[in-house]
Amino acid sequence: MIAKNLSLATAAVILILGCASVPTNSQKTSQAEAVSSTPAVSTPATSTAISSTPVETNTKASTKSRSGSFISAEHATNGKASIVQENGTYFIELDEGFKTSENGPDLFVILHRSPNILNISKPPDYAIAENDYALIAPLKSFNGKQRYEIPNNVQPDSFKSIAIWCRKFNATFGFAPLS
Repeated sequence: MIAKNLSLATAAVILILGCASVPTNSQKTSQAEAVSSTPAVSTPATSTAISSTPVETNTKASTKSRSGSFISAEHATNGKASIVQENGTYFIELDEGFKTSENGPDLFVILHRSPNILNISKPPDYAIAENDYALIAPLKSFNGKQRYEIPNNVQPDSFKSIAIWCRKFNATFGFAPLS
């Protein structure tokens, strides 16, 4: 009988210990709450969360401020020139119809204070005074579409024309009055 009671006692202990690993209903609820309160970790490939960071888009705000057609001075110069503003930066743009002589050894794109360089200078070279212009950049090409950034220290509104100018001989090839 003692052996039978001992067997029953051992079976009861085994049964109790075995049942300890099976969660009760209250333990199941606690485990579910614990899982739901644990922060989820996701990888970018599987994340479906919506980001509150704004997505950067290419929204270059370009506005044409002033433009004009070239007038020839010392050499034939054709096409149109414009000053445009893009995201706070000003640029000079020469259109696809731009063309000037290849006879200049030191040609520059400049901004000039006068709307008509022919009226303030004399042929044949149409020389300009030192304080009447802002040097922008060397001319990239004798023809075709081109773009030049206007330095931040130059105020485009202070100038009335865009010119192609030979620095070596102080000769204006052509200019475009801005309106």
